[in-house]
Amino acid sequence: MLEFAYKEHCRSYYVDTRNQTIICPNLVEDTRADVCVVGAGFLGLSVALELAQKGKSVIILEGARIGFGASGRSGGQAINGFEEGIDEYIKHLGEEKAHQLWDMSLEAIDIIDERVRQFDIQCDWKKGYVTLALNNRRMDDLIAIERESVKRFGYQHMQLWDKAQLQQFLGSDIYVGGLYDSNSGHLHPLNYCLGLAAACLSLGVKIYEQTPVLDIKQAHLKAEVISAKAKVICKDIVLATNAYITELPKSIHRGIANKILPVESCIIATEPLSQSVADSLINNGMSACDNNYLLDYYRLSADNRLLFGSDIDPNRSLNEAMRKSMLHVFPQLENVKIDYAWKGPIDMTINSTPHFGRIAANIYFAHGYSGHGVALTGLAGRILAEAITGNDERLAIFEQLHVPSIYGGKFVKKVATAIGIHYYHFLDKYC
Repeated sequence: MLEFAYKEHCRSYYVDTRNQTIICPNLVEDTRADVCVVGAGFLGLSVALELAQKGKSVIILEGARIGFGASGRSGGQAINGFEEGIDEYIKHLGEEKAHQLWDMSLEAIDIIDERVRQFDIQCDWKKGYVTLALNNRRMDDLIAIERESVKRFGYQHMQLWDKAQLQQFLGSDIYVGGLYDSNSGHLHPLNYCLGLAAACLSLGVKIYEQTPVLDIKQAHLKAEVISAKAKVICKDIVLATNAYITELPKSIHRGIANKILPVESCIIATEPLSQSVADSLINNGMSACDNNYLLDYYRLSADNRLLFGSDIDPNRSLNEAMRKSMLHVFPQLENVKIDYAWKGPIDMTINSTPHFGRIAANIYFAHGYSGHGVALTGLAGRILAEAITGNDERLAIFEQLHVPSIYGGKFVKKVATAIGIHYYHFLDKYC
């Protein structure tokens, strides 16, 4: 049995504040479509939306509920660029293709703007994001990023802030400075996901929930996507399972699960804060994230709760570890109550490079967003839809990126994660 199959959403602030409920049936009869998408998160809904707008018939099979994974429980930050530095892409692909990747990362933000506007998605979408440096060596990294973004790409949305400038907007004393980006932003991820689902349904996309995929079979000019009670007969397939790819049978993922290391990310939400307290934390509506390897990220919700996330050791108590991290940043919240705490896996790659491609001529996938999934999933959906409808030029650029494999199954990945956490703690402290 797949661990995520037939489950409901875990309790979170996002579930309790969703602005619509969408319940879709199980698949119980064999059916046909041009494309079958496996997974109803950001990627699955994005590629289905793009294909429907191009006139394709699309069926989405979701093993649990729409937005069950990271799409419905993440930090909600939509950030330009990629987790790995652009210099690495220049080294591997050359200046021209690296520039195309940068432009596509900006398009990923534009896609959110477009969809929120076109489909009137109420998801608290707000611009403004700051990357924070805890010491001078990390600040040097931000200075280099700003310089390269302007010099190489002509990007004009960033501002370097020293400690005094930062403290005009952020009520924490632990940072030496930050890099503010007025183009990146944040949103309520589950409401955005449900908004995408509603848009898909309005365009004729069929979504089936509580319908885990058990196998994929290929025949001449068609494929069969097999669930417990029925199958979808289609021409093309998109695997949009992200971190949950590691749970699927190898007959489905055909080895691409070896590229993914699921890492638990954890979030807490405080009780609603008074306006004066909320303004004393963040007074300009931005979201924030430090640039450590094991990082903290946070923002204020629409109802003035602090949403605080962190990459922590999964063996530690969630509430204890998260509260300690929050109070390190904002000690003034010592007496504030924590109303919610939840966690879930995100799809990391070893080198933080996104992994998009094909495992057969008619089976497409995209995963490995490494913390940039809110924005990059929309871009990935557009790129895969382009490839399915005959233009794979942009997908081919991503297919050239090197993404190392991790062999040995779940146990080895668990050990690798534990070793990695201790290693990154060391780097954050001493390097």
